[in-house]
Amino acid sequence: MAVWLVRAGRNGEQQEAALEHGVAVIGWNELPDLSSIQTKEQLKELFNKVYPKATENEAANKVGQIWAFIHRIQKGDLVALPLKYRSAIAIGKVVGTYQYRTDIAANIRHTIPVEWIRTDIPRTAFDQDLLYSLGAFMTVCQIKRNNAEERIRKILGSSVSPSSVTSHMKDDDNEEVTVDMESINVEDVALEQIRTYISRKFAGHHLAELVNAILQAEGYTTEISPPGPDGGVDILAGTGPMGFGFPRLCVQVKSSQSPVGSNVLSELLGTISKFGADQGLLVSWGGFKSTVLRDAKNNFFKVRLWDSDALLKAVLRNYDKFPDSLQAELPLKRVWALVQEDE
Repeated sequence: MAVWLVRAGRNGEQQEAALEHGVAVIGWNELPDLSSIQTKEQLKELFNKVYPKATENEAANKVGQIWAFIHRIQKGDLVALPLKYRSAIAIGKVVGTYQYRTDIAANIRHTIPVEWIRTDIPRTAFDQDLLYSLGAFMTVCQIKRNNAEERIRKILGSSVSPSSVTSHMKDDDNEEVTVDMESINVEDVALEQIRTYISRKFAGHHLAELVNAILQAEGYTTEISPPGPDGGVDILAGTGPMGFGFPRLCVQVKSSQSPVGSNVLSELLGTISKFGADQGLLVSWGGFKSTVLRDAKNNFFKVRLWDSDALLKAVLRNYDKFPDSLQAELPLKRVWALVQEDE
């Protein structure tokens, strides 16, 4: 049994559909059904025809990833999906072979059936070297360094056991798609380190204090509720020196690692009316269930959602304005790095 990193879009745009419909998915949707492709040379010829502007190195890199997806990933293998917008990783077991599908979503075509074993494993459960591997630039690659398979099975516990399925590699599978140091996305790794630190250091009510500092840095006058029952609102915020200006916000902050449901959004909408606010901000470190995303769209002019990704961006955007005491709690330093091309 092998462990594979398979992303679901550069920005996680295919993520929720992949989890909901039980599939691992890649992009390159301009490519037709690949079920009849039997050799890597056939795939390369097709790829160059569909993407004639791709450089030789780019084509070789992407053909290798696509080939791994349609032929090297086997039933019984594990698939790891680092989730965007929440500090968690989904792990699933491959239960079928490559399928070209048009019935899931407009941006999903190339899939493999997966039984998602867990979709909420916190990143803190993985050692740093595994997080480095899971932070690779590539869409598809095998995770095998430092006994990765056994360690990930240990994280899953009794949910999965070693597979008796043996991979039957074709003659042209000599070139492996694995992670090396050059393929690691340094920016993503750094952001995940910050995310993990915030998750550990700013748990519970402390996360509301961090959100409060962000709002103050962005020009709001705020009042934060003390720890304990908050009556459905953690922070009241308004513009101007006394907070009487507009917009007036009700803010609810959830520090749980699990995505929140529609009941939390409904509670916030009721609180907005109760306090005579104009809009609301719902902050959920664990992200949001799909029903919340749908309901929030219907309340576009009333509420905004911040998951861990949005909160992290707000922290970095306002860090220089934070008081010295908060910067001491969250010590960050700006660095410059060479931009790596995503091939």
